[in-house]
This record gives sequence, structure tokens and C-alpha cells, in this order.
Amino acid sequence: MTYRYILFNKPYNVLSQFTDNTDSSHQRYTLKDYISVSSVYPVGRLDQNSEGLLLLTNHGQFQHQLSNPKFAHPRTYWVQVERIPDERALRQLQAGVIIKNYQTQPAKVKLLSVEPSLPPRNPPIRFRKTIPTAWLEIILTEGRNRQVRRMTAAVGFPTLRLVRVAIANLHLNELQPGEWRDLNLTEIESLKQI
Repeated sequence: MTYRYILFNKPYNVLSQFTDNTDSSHQRYTLKDYISVSSVYPVGRLDQNSEGLLLLTNHGQFQHQLSNPKFAHPRTYWVQVERIPDERALRQLQAGVIIKNYQTQPAKVKLLSVEPSLPPRNPPIRFRKTIPTAWLEIILTEGRNRQVRRMTAAVGFPTLRLVRVAIANLHLNELQPGEWRDLNLTEIESLKQI
């Protein structure tokens, strides 16, 4: 069997799965609308409202290793939040916060001094003249359901836009929303070393 390892830049409003199992009256976009490779599955997830890097493979053991919490690997997110977080909020995020009766692991968190260069989101985030926004870089080694959104909300700064820009040593770089590419041998080998 030939293994495939695919890096995909998931756009906003796309499900991290190949089929939409809901009885919704309107069709939702899935990975099938962007990726024509059969028998690959996501390693981890991004919720429908999140954007960015998604890794897919047909290599089951590799998928298990990267998905299993005991093989912690860094995931980097750029997060636009409502208002400007103060030092206290940043320290709370760094130390870990309680969400849904769970204490998150410590995270690397910093306030970005400039807005990151990202393609505009479609549709754009809501804009309110009287409420400023800020961008954070958050690096986690765990990946619970909607964790970043719940963490920023827990310290009083709701997430407006969430983009995963890196998984371990893999980065979005020039990959535009909706585009995908196969990993090269060097990237595959470095992931296997995690």
C-alpha cells in the first residue's frame, strides 16, 4: 500500500470530514469538496468555524500516533480575540485554565504586535467600532474539542477568528485556503520522529 500524507489549508465553514451526516436542509462544505484523494482521513480536527492547517493520511498507525494525547506535539494557532488581553489574562492562558471541569495544560501564549498576514476570511468577522481586537499566538500540545475558543472565553476574551498555522514542524507558508499538497519525504520523516 502506498501511504499518502496531505497538508490542507481548511477554509472557514468547511467540516473536517468527507461527508455531512446531518439532516440539514442546506448543503455544508466538506473535505470532499476540496480533496480528490480517496481513503485519507484527518489527523485531528478543526471545527467548522476554524481555519488553517489540517493533516490527512491513509496511514492508520501514523494517524493514531499523532492523534493520541500521549504523543504530545505542538500546534500553533493565530487567534483574533475581542478586546486587548492584559498580562493577567495572558498568564492565565499560559498556566492553563479550567474549561468544562478540565484544567488545560500550560501553553505558550503571546500577544502579537502586528496583525498576521492572512487571506481575508469569507465571510469577514463581525466588526464593532467601539471594541478593539487583538491577535494572539497560542501553542498547545493537547487538542480538546474547541479548546482554544473555550480558553480565551474563560479569561474574558472571546475568539473571533481562529487559524491553525502549524502542526509540529509543518507550516501553512504559501498554501492558500482550499489548497492542499503532499508532504515531502523530509517532512514525513521529521513527523515520524515526534
